[in-house]
Amino acid sequence: MSSCSSDAAAVCSACHTDAPPSIPDVSVLLPVFNAASTVTAAVDSLLAQDCPALEIIAADDGSTDGTGPLLDVLAARDRRLRVLHLPHQGIAGTLNAGLAAARGRFIARMDADDVSLPGRLRRQRDFLDAHPETGLVSCLVRFGGDARRAGGFARLVDWMNACRSNEELRVNRFRETPIPHPSVMFRAELPVRYGGYREGPFPEDWELWLRWMDAGVLMEKLPETLLVWNDPPGRLTRTDAHYAEAAFTQTRALWLARHLLREGRREVCVIGGGRVSRRRALPLQAHGIRIRAWVDIDPHKIGNMVHGIPVIAREALPAGIFILICLTGHGAPEEAAAWLRSRGLRAGRDYLIA
Repeated sequence: MSSCSSDAAAVCSACHTDAPPSIPDVSVLLPVFNAASTVTAAVDSLLAQDCPALEIIAADDGSTDGTGPLLDVLAARDRRLRVLHLPHQGIAGTLNAGLAAARGRFIARMDADDVSLPGRLRRQRDFLDAHPETGLVSCLVRFGGDARRAGGFARLVDWMNACRSNEELRVNRFRETPIPHPSVMFRAELPVRYGGYREGPFPEDWELWLRWMDAGVLMEKLPETLLVWNDPPGRLTRTDAHYAEAAFTQTRALWLARHLLREGRREVCVIGGGRVSRRRALPLQAHGIRIRAWVDIDPHKIGNMVHGIPVIAREALPAGIFILICLTGHGAPEEAAAWLRSRGLRAGRDYLIA
C-alpha cells in the first residue's frame, strides 16, 4: 500500500509526509478520536517495541479536544509516527484511510486508549513470517478495567482469551467476536483481496472477521498476553448503535446462514425457546434456513407451538439434524454444549453456539 493514496489524501487536511526512509515491516493502524488523555501512553508503548522497521499511522477522526496538535508534537519527536488529520467520519472510514496510507507488509491494530506490551509486534510479525498459510494473528489480552463494575466485559475477555486456535476461533465466531480488534496483526494483502472495513449497521471488526473467515482466511492467536485492553466509559461498544444487540443479531444471521447453506444445512433445531433465543434465531429464516424445532427443558413449554414451530424436549432431538445453541444465560450455552458432547456430538460438525 502506498503512502497516502489519492483517496486518503482527498480526506486529509494535513498528512505528515516526512516518513521514515525505509519501507516498514509493520504498519500500526491507530484510529484516534478525542483521546488526548490516553494517546501518548498508547504511542509510547508502540515506539518502545523491539520491531525497528515500524510505522504508526495515527488517523485522527476530527478530534476536538486537542488530540490533533498533541499527535503533531509526538510525530515531530519520532519519524516513525505519521499523522492523518481527517474530517470526522466514524470508525470504518477512519480505519480505511489508515489502510490506504499504510506501507508495511503487515498491518497491526491498536486503539488510542490501549497499551501494547513489550515484544508484541515482533512476536506477531515473526509468527506470520513463519506461518505463510495464516492471514491474521491475535494474542491474549489483559482486561484493563474494573472487573467488579464491568463484570460482563471482563467475562467476555476471559472467553476471548480461551479461544486460541484457528479451529476454536472458527467454531466460536458466531457466538461473539472471539478476536479483540486492537490485538490483531494481518497481512496487508487481505483487505486488498477481500475488502477492508465496511460502513453499515454492524460492528466493523466482527463483520470483517466473519467475511474473511467465510473466504477461508486462517486466523490464530498467540498464547501470550501482549496487549492491555482498556475499558473506558465512552467505549464505542457501549455508545454506538453499530454495537447494539440488533446489529449483532443481523450480522450473525447473515454469515451464519451462509455458512450453514454452504455445509448443506438448510434445516436446524434451536436449543433455547425463550424470547431472546428466538430473537437471535428467527432472522436466519430470511436467509433460507428453516427452524424445525425449538428445544427447551421447561415442561410447561414443551408441546407448544411458537411462531408456527414446535417446542420439543432435548431427548426428542431428531438424529442427524444440525443444532444451534442460542441460550443467553451465564453458563447456559456451556451446559447445553456439554450435554450434546456427552451424546457424542461435536462442535462445528454437529452443533454451534450462536
